[in-house]
Amino acid sequence: MGEVMGMTPCNLCWFQRIAMFPLVLILGMAAYRNDREGALYALPLAGLGTLTSLYHTLLIADWVPKAWVPCGAGASCANQALTMFYGVQIPWLSLAAFVSIAALLCIYLKKTSP
Repeated sequence: MGEVMGMTPCNLCWFQRIAMFPLVLILGMAAYRNDREGALYALPLAGLGTLTSLYHTLLIADWVPKAWVPCGAGASCANQALTMFYGVQIPWLSLAAFVSIAALLCIYLKKTSP
């Protein structure tokens, strides 16, 4: 979205992308091969993405001091202007996606446990 709309992503957005993009490949290959191990490999990435997006969400909601902002020069991590779905900011959507993925992976692993 940032590339299409001409907005530069902040550092935390990049970290969330780093956790999200490999999930497509890992879970796609695991689904194609019907391989349970893919969920085990994807779960740590979903966990890291959840933590990063949770921190970003708390930062935007002003529940984390602005002194803890990890962004330097460039786009601000604390001031997100891009919204979707009637005002929901992108870090909130990222948090919802990572939590959903992690929860579904846990349910799948529990159902397929040996």
